[in-house]
Amino acid sequence: MSAVPGGVDTDRQPPMTVPLRHFVVGLGFLLAGAVLGAGAGIGLLPGRGGLVHVHFLLVGWVCITIMGAMTQFVPVWSNAALHSRRLANAALGSVAIGLLGFGTALSFLPVAWLVPFAALMLAGFWAFVYNIARTLAGVEHLDVTERHFAFALGCFLVLTTLGFLLALDLGTSVLSSLPVTHAGVLGAHLTVAVFGAVLTTVYGALYQLGTMFTQTELHGIDHRLRRVEAVGHPLGVALLAAGRLFESAPVATVGGLSILVAAFALGAILLRKLHEMRVERTPMHTRYAVVALSLTSWAVASAPAWLSEPLAPEHYFGAAGSAHLLLAGVIGFVVFGTLYHVVPFVLWVHTYSDRLGFESVPMIDDLYDDRLAAADGTLLFAGTALFVASEWVATDPVGPAVAGVLFVAGVAIFISNMLLAVRRHSPNRLDEVVLGALSPCPGRGSTEGRIEDARW
Repeated sequence: MSAVPGGVDTDRQPPMTVPLRHFVVGLGFLLAGAVLGAGAGIGLLPGRGGLVHVHFLLVGWVCITIMGAMTQFVPVWSNAALHSRRLANAALGSVAIGLLGFGTALSFLPVAWLVPFAALMLAGFWAFVYNIARTLAGVEHLDVTERHFAFALGCFLVLTTLGFLLALDLGTSVLSSLPVTHAGVLGAHLTVAVFGAVLTTVYGALYQLGTMFTQTELHGIDHRLRRVEAVGHPLGVALLAAGRLFESAPVATVGGLSILVAAFALGAILLRKLHEMRVERTPMHTRYAVVALSLTSWAVASAPAWLSEPLAPEHYFGAAGSAHLLLAGVIGFVVFGTLYHVVPFVLWVHTYSDRLGFESVPMIDDLYDDRLAAADGTLLFAGTALFVASEWVATDPVGPAVAGVLFVAGVAIFISNMLLAVRRHSPNRLDEVVLGALSPCPGRGSTEGRIEDARW
């Protein structure tokens, strides 16, 4: 694989510490969420621990990683300067601190404490949306990836508003004066979060990454499948969310089926690109194969559930028992696979790109340990498969407990591999990457890193 994929304008990206700060913080929430998930499997979580587990993984890991990835690659792909580095760092701090407080309040504090922390998260996400929207505003014609990102940004605004209303309603019953119920707002919130903000971002990124990292192009039926997905998915998200918000089963059914058809189309495109791949297989490609198979399997399995009862809580994420297939097998593995290239890519461009042609430099995929990548991939796949099997087949608690242990072990190895890459190849220490100018021992990092961190 080439050191830097062709067609990428690396001069447009922000300084290295901006995206890496998001990724490292996200990895911390990933480990915490995975440990909490394992604890939930054996009934050891206090308070509303299951909600903390879900929020740490979806908000703390997936959404913060999305924030870092958009901050890094929207300027690169769109050939537009990031609107504000300072705003990117402020948004990250607001979301991370708000989420930590929110998780603490869910576990140990009265529900009234949820509101200020939910407001802090809302402010952080709105700052992120404004920053990326202003960056995209300078692009004349949005391509398929940028259109997906624009829709996802709108979904972030909606989901955070609905989430704040839910937190407020727990203490004040504010929804009792509105023409919607707590259950309806919850269903819409989850729909816009998972299918709107997260899955739309994943789809948009895969149009770039799926072709870039397989060295292929869309052709023939790919273009028709892309049109199906590009229209069907956003429309489906809007209808499913509206149907659940106002508790209209017919509207939710139409929206759900539209999402499923779009998912099948995107999965088919990704499978075709992996089949046509012109480069040597890497751990990233293996993870993308898991994503394609999980996505198409989830779409097929969920159709009967969303045809019959799209409003049922057990069908929020598709068929009963399919949550891990979607959340871990699709969303999780996309993020795992993408980070195996994005983190080394950021490190390589800032550390080695200027030396290219003057001395021997490593390739992007040389910056992480292949053996650790193979080990974490095996453990994560085994844990996900066992989670899915335990959901579909009635088993005793041993199955989910073993799945949790396997998944946590895979997560720990994955995080170790990423942090080792940062430690070995970044000019900045980990505390400088995370804390910037607030680091207790600043000074060893690059001039660029110190200048950038002084700005926030």
